[in-house]
Amino acid sequence: MHYGDYCLSSKLEIVVQKWYVKFVNTYKSLKKEGKQVAALSQESNVLKQPTIYKILFAIGFVHLLNDTMQAVIPAIFPILEKSMNLTFTQLGWIAFCLNMTSSIMQPVIGSFTDKRTSPYILPIGMASSFIGMLGIAFANRFEYVLLSVILIGLGSAVFHPEGSRVAYMAAGGRRGLAQSIYQVGGNAGQSLAPIMTALIFVPLGQFGAIWFTTVAGLAIVVLLYISNWYNQQMVYFPRVKKKAEKKEIHPKRKKQVMFAITLLVFLVFVRSWYVAGIGNYYQFYLIHDYGLSIRSAQYFIFAFLAAGVLGTFMGGPLADRFGKRNMIFWSMIGSAPLALLLPYVHLIWVFPIFLVLGFIIMTSFSVTVVYAQELLPGRIGMVSGLIVGLAFGMGALGSVILGNLADAFSIKYTMICISFLPLLGLLTYLLPSDQKVKQWEKESM
Repeated sequence: MHYGDYCLSSKLEIVVQKWYVKFVNTYKSLKKEGKQVAALSQESNVLKQPTIYKILFAIGFVHLLNDTMQAVIPAIFPILEKSMNLTFTQLGWIAFCLNMTSSIMQPVIGSFTDKRTSPYILPIGMASSFIGMLGIAFANRFEYVLLSVILIGLGSAVFHPEGSRVAYMAAGGRRGLAQSIYQVGGNAGQSLAPIMTALIFVPLGQFGAIWFTTVAGLAIVVLLYISNWYNQQMVYFPRVKKKAEKKEIHPKRKKQVMFAITLLVFLVFVRSWYVAGIGNYYQFYLIHDYGLSIRSAQYFIFAFLAAGVLGTFMGGPLADRFGKRNMIFWSMIGSAPLALLLPYVHLIWVFPIFLVLGFIIMTSFSVTVVYAQELLPGRIGMVSGLIVGLAFGMGALGSVILGNLADAFSIKYTMICISFLPLLGLLTYLLPSDQKVKQWEKESM
């Protein structure tokens, strides 16, 4: 081979190598770009996915079962008062332990699962409620009752933030409707408390709570199905989830957002305190001041809570039309005249007032959750813990105060005091408008 031929061969080899390297790099670049496009397309499909009603109704059904078990506690109050000779203050402490355990842990669990998804924590939490229901059935001392309701509270604390996340994931583009379906299940469960007292605890006594272990067992079975779906969604949702978690409140808006969240929690606390006062203590007002039996009093409380279920469901669509802040305002102020009138009316008017009052005051229930989620985008679990959990825990503290008031003065005096609470809804106009909240959400980084 001549020297010239060798040089030509070397140059040709170098050119081929360069083209080969360029081809490989281009192929890798295209492959990477293709993956990115596919991922973005997948993410877009997740964001635009249709509303998955079977999951929404399933999680709403479990919410009904979960809150039915929670409702066992106030339902059994009249029975415990007689069988254990408990005071109103002790009954208030039972309500406090249940709701405060649930409320304190909800933001903690919600914050944890915002960072680290745990689909199968749902049935595990329900197992705690199962053990708590067993404890209620066999408890023969006040301390054992407290321990049992703490276990039920822990189960509820696990369920609520993760249940809200499941509703969010299955919502598609209809978050308001999804939240209404989810929340209406819980309120329906709570409304069953007086019926349970009349049909179960009056004839069977405290041991009637044993039947609700079957409720917990059914909830565990349904939650296993939901958790499997939830786990499968994690194949698609991590990118969306990480994107949401990286959102931070704009520095210039932090004080305004924190003020709005604090005020919103306070307003939910006020509403919860009033509803807890009616649900836990008005039955004693009907018994002591109107002379009704335990069974008869329960039907009035059921009317109030059942109307609240309908109000919860209608609140979402009404807020879509009239605005979330406006809905929160009118749910409080619209119920104020009826609340002020309630302690003084003849028994014949209590039932119709309860139907209207329960509907109006609960129209803001699901609305406050969606409003808070827009104030703090990307923090679904923590927001659910704050609004549904911590604020309700503050309402539980109100139950203890109301119990002390009833013991120190009278149950009628207590009912008169809480009738002024809905007037605090005037503070709602200090909240930012829906338009401002959307603007702040766009500014989030």
